Amino acid sequence: MSSPADSAAPTMNPAQMAAVQHLDSPCLVLAGAGSGKTRVITHKIARLLQPGPGADLRPAEIGAITFTNKAAAEMRERVKSLIGPRAAGKLLVCTFHSLGVKLLREDGAALGLKQSFSILDSDDVTSILRDAGGTTDAKLARSWQWTISLWKNMGLNSAQALAQAQDDDEQIAARVMKLYEERLLAYQAVDFDDLIGLPMKLLAEHEPVRAKWQRQLRHVLIDEYQDTNATQYELLKQLLGPQGIFTAVGDDDQSIYGWRGATLDNLKRLPQDYPNLKVIPLEQNYRSTSAILRAANHVIATNPKLFQKTLWSDLGEGEPVKLMVCDNEEHEAERAVTHFQLLRSVLLERHPGDPGRTDWSNFAILYRANHQSRPFEQALRKANIPYKVSGGQSFFDKAEIKDLCAWLRLLLNNDDDPAFLRAVTTPKRGIGHQTLGALGEFAGKWKVSLFEALFSDSLHAALNKRALDGLHEFGRYVNDLEYRARHAYGGEDAKVLLLEWLKDIGYEQHLYDNEENEKVAAARWTNVLDFIDWVAKRCGGQIENDGGMSVESEKKSVLEIAQLISLITSLAERNADQNVVTLSTLHASKGLEWPHVVLAGVNEGSLPFSREEGDITPQQVEEERRLMYVGITRARLTLGVSVLKRRKKGREYVQATPSRFIAEMKLDEGGGPKEDPREKLRRLREEMAVKAAATKAAAQATNRQ
Repeated sequence: MSSPADSAAPTMNPAQMAAVQHLDSPCLVLAGAGSGKTRVITHKIARLLQPGPGADLRPAEIGAITFTNKAAAEMRERVKSLIGPRAAGKLLVCTFHSLGVKLLREDGAALGLKQSFSILDSDDVTSILRDAGGTTDAKLARSWQWTISLWKNMGLNSAQALAQAQDDDEQIAARVMKLYEERLLAYQAVDFDDLIGLPMKLLAEHEPVRAKWQRQLRHVLIDEYQDTNATQYELLKQLLGPQGIFTAVGDDDQSIYGWRGATLDNLKRLPQDYPNLKVIPLEQNYRSTSAILRAANHVIATNPKLFQKTLWSDLGEGEPVKLMVCDNEEHEAERAVTHFQLLRSVLLERHPGDPGRTDWSNFAILYRANHQSRPFEQALRKANIPYKVSGGQSFFDKAEIKDLCAWLRLLLNNDDDPAFLRAVTTPKRGIGHQTLGALGEFAGKWKVSLFEALFSDSLHAALNKRALDGLHEFGRYVNDLEYRARHAYGGEDAKVLLLEWLKDIGYEQHLYDNEENEKVAAARWTNVLDFIDWVAKRCGGQIENDGGMSVESEKKSVLEIAQLISLITSLAERNADQNVVTLSTLHASKGLEWPHVVLAGVNEGSLPFSREEGDITPQQVEEERRLMYVGITRARLTLGVSVLKRRKKGREYVQATPSRFIAEMKLDEGGGPKEDPREKLRRLREEMAVKAAATKAAAQATNRQ
């Protein structure tokens, strides 16, 4: 009986099959853009479950690690189709951070963590840092947050960071980091970076825990390996051990996250740390035409190579890459929109009734920085073309909405410690970090949640009367609010309750007190009122027309609607399939693809990005070149690259220089004639109008007969 991996052999190329079948030593799969890396990973998992040397593993002995929840979910579904849902359900398919949570939940007690430790989000961290650093300056707190995150990704604690601080700002950040570490320990909480650093420490310092996990995971597959940072590499080494078997899948040409700690040193270290490493390049691209790949190969060839690899495709030559020279940003946006209108007109004529080819979702405009989206949004709106800005902030990601959602989460689940910490400090009510630290220590000692600890009979031994009274007042208010939210049915009652709640806690005043700009505070308060309307509307009770009859919609309680908020993320992901043009930064586009792509603003200063002329290191240029390579290889069928003659600088226009990457693409090799897309679109419309008129005349003649 053949295995799933064997049955896939006819659909896999020799390099892919070699990667799937290599089982007896560590393996590095150099997966070029569009080369089918997910197919390799999923089929290798299926192969590892089959009998044979180096295989015959149980599903629970295999771990597959990637970087995003979306990628993990896709991988899990594809594996399920190969090995069945029962076996797939026992696999460990997760992100690095989910793996960290699993290790800490199971064995974090060795580090003094209770099993129900809290995971703080970015806003929680900013709030704690502002408090620890004694500042109301959110921008300063976020700069500390960024610096501390980089240090943690380098594996440094506050003492080590202070020892190597290079200036006064870094020394201050290191001292704030020390206070921050103390508060996290007292709160029994961790931040996002701790989900890598603490598991690494756990495995490095506790041999029984390390041995347990090395026995449990006999083969680990790591996706997007080039995006790992120093701490993630050390975590993997501890998890695997010196004799561990793994499959790392990555591409040194697509390493574009150096600014957040990812390092190509991890690729350099693999052959040194694992001398029997097998390197297998995947060079056949299944996504792009030869014209697009030729431009990509020319660009990336300028960078020094860790491993040799050249992408090729058998999808045909395709359309030449088009260079679009534009007067300024507004002209660039018009040209891009006209270019897409022309392409879509041709597609509608060639493939009528085929939305797979003609939908606006086949088109994307990619750029280096978020601010570049504005003129494209204006041009698309003017042309009545639907679009979305990928990576734009969700309404439910706004700080003020997250504040209120934390309160609602606490009503639903009193054991949600991050929600407790956010609610008890937003707005401030005289409950300081020392009180919360003592409460955290007490909760950790007795292994209860912060909210449960608040009502303990013995808490008075840990806190003074004033602090205890403040906590009790907060706890009683939460319980009362929970009761009222449970019994407030219908939109009218819901709105009354929610507005009373905001007044009780003084939330509007809190926004104005914490914003220097009144307009910003007013905008945030408007968002809050919109949120209240959103919740109230979903509580029902409205009179609706149903077949000529007036019917009252079903009434629900505020607490029932609060439960819907957890679905917002999945609903947002569902909206990702809308029939709209995508506007996205190059970083956010990684891992995605579209038939038709325009790379915008490919000028010096934008791509490669630099604040001042010449203010960029050779290493930064190399990463920016990899970013250009990523952008080019997002395109499947057509690629347009636009450059500016002039660009805006403040209120003035200054001369703009084409990016060095334009010349490196060597578009003159195999390039086609240049044509203004507006003229081509005008001519095409005239031809279509003539055809339509002829068809109409023929129909009228037939009717007269």
